[in-house]
Amino acid sequence: MKSDIEIAQSVELKPITEIVEKVGVTFDDIELYGKYKAKLSFDKIKSVQENKPGKLVLVTAINPTPAGEGKSTMSIGLADALNKIGKKTMLALREPSLGPVMGIKGGAAGGGYAQVLPMEDINLHFTGDMHAITTANNALSAIIDNHMHQGNELGIDQRRIIWKRVVDLNDRALRHVTIGLGSPVNGIPREDGFDITVASEIMAILCLATDIKDLKERLANIVVAYRYDRTPVYVRDLKVEGALTLILKDAIKPNLVQTIYGTPAFVHGGPFANIAHGCNSVLATTTALHLADYTITEAGFGADLGAEKFLDIKTPNLPTTPDAVVIVATIRALKMHGGVAKTDLGEENVEAVRAGFANLKRHVENIRKFGIPAVVAINEFVADTEAEIAALKELCAEINVPVELASVWANGADGGVDLAKAVVNAVENGNANYKRLYSDDDSLEEKVTKIVTEIYGGNKVIFGKKAKNQLKQFTQFGWDKLPVCMAKTQYSFSDNPSLLGAPKDFDITIREFVPKTGAGFIVALTGDVMTMPGLPKKPAALNMDVSEDGTAIGLF
Repeated sequence: MKSDIEIAQSVELKPITEIVEKVGVTFDDIELYGKYKAKLSFDKIKSVQENKPGKLVLVTAINPTPAGEGKSTMSIGLADALNKIGKKTMLALREPSLGPVMGIKGGAAGGGYAQVLPMEDINLHFTGDMHAITTANNALSAIIDNHMHQGNELGIDQRRIIWKRVVDLNDRALRHVTIGLGSPVNGIPREDGFDITVASEIMAILCLATDIKDLKERLANIVVAYRYDRTPVYVRDLKVEGALTLILKDAIKPNLVQTIYGTPAFVHGGPFANIAHGCNSVLATTTALHLADYTITEAGFGADLGAEKFLDIKTPNLPTTPDAVVIVATIRALKMHGGVAKTDLGEENVEAVRAGFANLKRHVENIRKFGIPAVVAINEFVADTEAEIAALKELCAEINVPVELASVWANGADGGVDLAKAVVNAVENGNANYKRLYSDDDSLEEKVTKIVTEIYGGNKVIFGKKAKNQLKQFTQFGWDKLPVCMAKTQYSFSDNPSLLGAPKDFDITIREFVPKTGAGFIVALTGDVMTMPGLPKKPAALNMDVSEDGTAIGLF
């Protein structure tokens, strides 16, 4: 079997102008980035806003394992299959971060015969959005430190500056740094740190903003520090929201590309789901809904993180609510959740499938709590046995959830036709009746507790001393009405990554809250979730190269 990049490079791409014609987008509506990439103009975005939105399908997954689930691949294959059966469909996906691309997780352009193209560009610099977000974030850092150096008119307490610098790489050495050393002309010495770009609040803001005006207002509302009297300092106090918006004026426009089968795809924005809200941009999803009959989008990691945040944070900003949710799993991953080691996954183990099904079952139950019908998609592997598949189908029947096998990685659109038909049936006959898990009027403590007890299956929440103090402080500032964005390990329902399956009788500790008032949510930090990942012992970068003619080599 060819590698992903070999498959991608064997495809004869069509000009993006030809691809977007399928959804009523013309040459005059786009800004070209070469022949195969483009950004959609604001004029076009505005002109379709009165169109009735189409059907929205969210793709999520069980808790990820080293065995792999293939959520992006399934999203792409499902969109291609829906087009194949006659449904005018668009994709709305996230952009990859260079950190995981160069590290261990890989890219975010799909795999096999279910990819968005050109995959090399998408996985590397693409249209420069990541660089623009990095620049805007670090421009704000420079302005804060210059304000301190020039007299600190706002009375900022240098010990309570919460805005960090970012870089779009996994660089653990930058997690904690000291700046301003050398001499007085180099600024005021203080402790600082770097996050990965996709953890920046500016990334979250870009993905939730509805237009330039909303982008500027959200940027102005960012809290960067506290004064000596403990009152918050906002970007609007520094008067630089206009400059930051200027840096981001092109990055906010959604990017258009194509799948192997010519499905038009928005790939725009990329917040992580374990430390941010894990969804592509509201602008991209909304515009796809106005252009197509079906929009397929995804949310990062498992449904306990990405889907919960999509439904509680992103959905209220969309013109419609999801009509169905697809939960992706593999027999291999279910066996890992059932206690099988990665080295033994090739051996048939029906009992492990049954044990691991507890993880999938809880995700199905959780989606139903939001009032949305679920469909289970099994990403096929050649080692899956008939007995294992039969056991999984039997278990799904017991909880009355439709399940279909899909081979989109190996067979592209043809491998997703049965799944596409099941999704259409769920959309047209599922009677979706969306409701949020909590209301804005719930306290932050109540919101966190509902997520932990109703979605994770935990007993209770333990708030650390700092978190308790922040609950009181944030209520005084009026931030308690904002939704909660949980920062938690993706590998488990709990805050312990080694507790696989569907653990019970556990508590979750909130050690700290981080205000993201520009994005419009409060982050609750659990466990040891890192906002700056590190590289593995043998990073994927070791396999990458480029030929003399500029062709990428070894990129998955």
